[in-house]
Amino acid sequence: MKRISVAGGGGFLGLSGLVKLASADGTQSSLVHNVQDVNILVAAEIAEALAVTTYSNIINVAPFFANLESDDQGYLQAARQEEMSHYLLEQSATGKPSPFTSFFYPPNMFADAQTTLNVLVTLEDAFIAAYLVGVRNFSTPDLRVTAARIMGIESDHRTLARVVGPGVAASDGGPIENITGIQGTAESVDPPNNNGYERTLCWTQIAQAVAALTPFVDAQAAQAAGFDTTKPFAFESFTPTLPSALGEFISFKGC
Repeated sequence: MKRISVAGGGGFLGLSGLVKLASADGTQSSLVHNVQDVNILVAAEIAEALAVTTYSNIINVAPFFANLESDDQGYLQAARQEEMSHYLLEQSATGKPSPFTSFFYPPNMFADAQTTLNVLVTLEDAFIAAYLVGVRNFSTPDLRVTAARIMGIESDHRTLARVVGPGVAASDGGPIENITGIQGTAESVDPPNNNGYERTLCWTQIAQAVAALTPFVDAQAAQAAGFDTTKPFAFESFTPTLPSALGEFISFKGC
C-alpha cells in the first residue's frame, strides 16, 4: 500500500475548500467562537464518518472478523459505537453533517486482514494527530478538553487494532505480527501499546489532517494514491450505545 498521508495537490485544495465552505454554511453551537474552531470540527466530522464507515465494514464485510475471539470482536464493535458518538457530538457543535458521505480505500481493504489493520492503524494515527491539533488550536478550554478526551479514545483504538493482529486466524493470513501505520514503518505489535507519548506527526494546522484524509474522500486523490475508486463505501449514521455510562460525554466541561 502506498503512503497515504500526502494527497495530490488538486484533491487537497478541493477538500480544503469544501471544509471551509461547509464551515461557512449553517448554524453552529455557541461553543464555537471562530472559523478555525469550525474548520477543525468539520474536519473531525469527516474523520469520524470515515472511522464509522471503516469499523462498520470491518464488522459486516471483512472475512477475518468472524474468526476473531469474542473479546477482539468486542473491541471493534465498541470502537464503532464510540466513533459514531464523536461524530454526532461534533455535528451538534457545527450544526451541519459531514460534507462527505462516501469513502475510498486501498485495494483489498476489507478482504485482506493485513491491509485492513494497516489502514485502520494509519487512520487512528491520523485521528490522534488531528485531535492534538484541536488541543493546540481550539479557542476555548472546553473545546480543547473535548479534543483531548476524544484523542484519548482514538489512542485506545490504535492500541486495540494492534491487539487484534495476533488474533487473526491462520486461514485469514494471521497471526499478524507487524502493522504499518501512517509513518510507513512496519512496527511489531508486541507490545501493542508502543507509544510513550502520542505522535503529533508534526501537524500544527488542521489543513495537514485534511491533506491526510483526502485520498479517502476525493476520487482524483484516491486514484493517485493507488486506492480502489470503483467501489466507494457509504457512511451510514446510527444511534450509538456507549459501553459504559461512566464513559459518557456528560458535557463539554467533562463533568
